[in-house]
Amino acid sequence: MQIRALMYFDELVRTNSMRQAAENLNVAPTAISRQIENLEYHFGAPLVERSARGVKLTAAGELLAARAGRTLRELDHVQQLIEDLKGLQRGRVSIHANGATVANLLAPALAEFSLKYPKLRFTVTITSARQAVDAVNSAEADIAVTLFAPPMSGTKVRLRSEIAYDLIVTPQHPAAAHTEIAVRELADHALALPDQSFGFRQAFDALFEKEGLSLDPVFVTSSLEMLKELVLSGAAATLLPALTVRREIEAGQLLAIPLAGKTGIRTHVDLCVAPDRQLSFAATKLLDFIERFMRERTNRRGETKD
Repeated sequence: MQIRALMYFDELVRTNSMRQAAENLNVAPTAISRQIENLEYHFGAPLVERSARGVKLTAAGELLAARAGRTLRELDHVQQLIEDLKGLQRGRVSIHANGATVANLLAPALAEFSLKYPKLRFTVTITSARQAVDAVNSAEADIAVTLFAPPMSGTKVRLRSEIAYDLIVTPQHPAAAHTEIAVRELADHALALPDQSFGFRQAFDALFEKEGLSLDPVFVTSSLEMLKELVLSGAAATLLPALTVRREIEAGQLLAIPLAGKTGIRTHVDLCVAPDRQLSFAATKLLDFIERFMRERTNRRGETKD
């Protein structure tokens, strides 16, 4: 069985169209059809059903599709490792991250690293924390950088940095003069909070309940950007790690006020890799660099753990 046949099949699965797959691969549709027939002959079973509405995978086709993509990605990875053995100072790294880590952590790290290694290339995919970890597990990504990640297994956490939540307000907000603020005082202010699918929100609800307080946020959203915009507009305050709004804090647009005492809530930034996959030269260099960068950026008010 040829690698080319798997590549053609994988593209057909992705596009669900012989014509589109052929265009993407810059070959004739008959070439796609011929390679699919070769695969069907090799496995002794039909893989696709053709119709005017496109192609539909058979049960055997579904089984192959589930494994073909990862097989091809692993072969690409082997190619990268072979190039490393040749001493080629080039490479490509795939990073998956959730949006909260990008602007103030991952983007500046990548920018600085790229200046040191200009021949390397990077693909950054922004997704949820869970999907970022799944991408590492399935070999779609070399590295995952996540914030607010739920408990998951299967990956190796190279670095975990704990970060405290602060009350985030504008300089004009009534709470802006505080050097710290008690949880009980939060109930006096209009709040914008993440929805209850976030582990932080669940912990915050429990904290309010422990204090005998009722929580009635004015705004509830799953979007970090929406939370920031609501605070910037002066409509509400929110609770977030200062890291997620570092740029706005440095610009003087927002302030981070610590929660008083030992009643605070903490989250963690995770730098993740697959436990059983050897990284390429490029990915290893970037992983080491991001680890150092994270230690420097997140060590101000949190404990860093290996």
